Amino acid sequence: MAQSFTEFKPYVASDDHSVKEFTVRAVVLGALFGILFGAATVYLALKAGLTVSASIPIAVLAISLGRKFLGTTILENNIIQTTGSAGESVAAGVVFTLPAFLFLSDGIGKGYFNYWTILMLAIFGGILGVLMMIPLRRSLIVKEHDNLPYPEGTACAQVLIAGEKGGDFAKTAYQGLGFAFVYAILQKVLHVIAEMPKFATAAANKYLPAAVVSGEVTPEYLGVGYIIGPRIAGVLVAGGVLAWLGLIPLLATLVPADTIAAQLAKLGMLDPAVANARFGWDPTTHTFGKLADAVYRAYVRQIGAGAVAGAGFITLFKTMPTIISSFRESLADMRNRDKSTAVARTENDLPMTVVGFGALGLILLMAILPNIPGDSILSKLLIGVLVIVFGFFFVTVSSRIVGIIGSSNNPISGMTIATIMGTALVFIGVGWTGKYYEPMALVVGSMICIAAANAGATSQDLKTGYLVGATPKYQQLALFIGVIVSTLVIGFTVQFLDNPTAEMRAAGIEHAIGEKFNAPQATLMATLIKGLLSFNLDWQFVLVGLFISITMELCAVKSLSFAVGLYLPLATTLPIYAGGALRGLTDWMAKRKGEAEEDSDLGKGSLFATGLVAGGALAGVVVAMLQASDVTAKPLEGFSLEHILTGSLGDGGYNALGVLFFATLAFFLLRAARKK
Repeated sequence: MAQSFTEFKPYVASDDHSVKEFTVRAVVLGALFGILFGAATVYLALKAGLTVSASIPIAVLAISLGRKFLGTTILENNIIQTTGSAGESVAAGVVFTLPAFLFLSDGIGKGYFNYWTILMLAIFGGILGVLMMIPLRRSLIVKEHDNLPYPEGTACAQVLIAGEKGGDFAKTAYQGLGFAFVYAILQKVLHVIAEMPKFATAAANKYLPAAVVSGEVTPEYLGVGYIIGPRIAGVLVAGGVLAWLGLIPLLATLVPADTIAAQLAKLGMLDPAVANARFGWDPTTHTFGKLADAVYRAYVRQIGAGAVAGAGFITLFKTMPTIISSFRESLADMRNRDKSTAVARTENDLPMTVVGFGALGLILLMAILPNIPGDSILSKLLIGVLVIVFGFFFVTVSSRIVGIIGSSNNPISGMTIATIMGTALVFIGVGWTGKYYEPMALVVGSMICIAAANAGATSQDLKTGYLVGATPKYQQLALFIGVIVSTLVIGFTVQFLDNPTAEMRAAGIEHAIGEKFNAPQATLMATLIKGLLSFNLDWQFVLVGLFISITMELCAVKSLSFAVGLYLPLATTLPIYAGGALRGLTDWMAKRKGEAEEDSDLGKGSLFATGLVAGGALAGVVVAMLQASDVTAKPLEGFSLEHILTGSLGDGGYNALGVLFFATLAFFLLRAARKK
């Protein structure tokens, strides 16, 4: 018989008030971790469209730093990871949507892509996600304790309890962090390691013209691939293989160069009458020096965006029964709650007045703040109301879904697509069509995406707290603090990474996002909004992508992973696949020797990979910021050894050296995973 939630006994008893919990040191340390992991998530999500859960790494770091050096208690360590994890989830929501301001019709949204707008929307969305989870905590975390496992939250509680009992997880993670930092310095500062080893066939190749195989051989991609495993990594790279070894060579053969140039001109990327260094376009000979890049930008990215949109719709359709039942059950439980019962410490939430006044405050602030799109207070009030209505619905859905399948599999893109479609229908209903209203629709979609992402992470944190015996109201306060502090840095990081390098500026490129950083989800949101409100969409390419996603689903392959792989450069997905294949190899070796497969969260390989992701991403943020400033970019170039190495080894030898270093890093990851 299933255990009733009233019989559950947390690690710290509900009547034990002696254990320190909501302290200044815990909140400050958690906020610092939130800043670090928030910045790292921005970098990783912009580059690859992927994120990695921060709760478990922060819990590991909390034990190693807090407990060993500051003497923090298990409840303080829980506050540290709760505060810190808010940064990662908010950063993911921000990056998946707000860069879409850059891609709206005729640059209408570029004025809103500034620090203050990003800051306000990130804070509002993050707070909305926490606010809506306050009344839902008892329904989903407590009452559904036996039915909703919340995998990351449960694993995080295990880490905290093991640390309290003397378990040591941090050493392996720190080793990964160290390896990643050293590797990043060799690659991004000294340029001993090639950043993107590449093999390309000529445009005139008789068998496979303009085919490209390349890989950004970075520690963060290797770590991400190891964490997500061989199945998802394999599906991701399969999309890239279709694009770069299938579609691009085919289109390069069939489509004349002038037609490709005209399509790029339509997208605002090229003037056919002027030479273009970005694609190597020569208006005299009507040829491209970089034909594969030209075809990718002209056609394949739009096909990929259509595939991601189609996969998002398919995911939403498949989860619709769960969405409807989740919402219905949560509302029913809120109505039936017994308010006469005395409240124990572990059941002490923030009052409902905080939720009510908080939601009202968000609507009013959105109406009066000048940096929120809208031509009148009335139009902004409508945006605010839509945000609250969609927010409550999708926060409920997000929390219940991550309770079953985990935060990493949360279909946030599908929820955001549904929100944007619903908002667009409301706008069309009141006559708001055209490019002027595109930024307003994006505001609603972005806030719901941020709220749903943060609600999923918040749910995992509250589950951890329930298991270890935390006080809910202190966790909720910590989440508010984590959201506000981390967004101060998230907005700055996004803006700084968007600064083009000197080479980009010379090529006439104004924004690094969309060039150096692919931002696949944000491109999708902009494509969808333009198609719905401004009817400005190349439907033929989008529909090809849609039917590719349908084909994948008919083959029993998860279309969203394949679609993201189709959209991203193969240079991104190939090294991720290397990490996934390495994970498959370690599992095979363990099975062959009759050993248990590695724990997906707490195994030494996973912890080392987490260190690689965090170290590589943080180093990438720092170097990208240095390269974006003319003051620091020039001195940084002086450290480069690339010219010396290519002079002695040749381009092929230099690329081979980069692959060798990447293989060496993979060996150390394998050794860490197999170490007893």
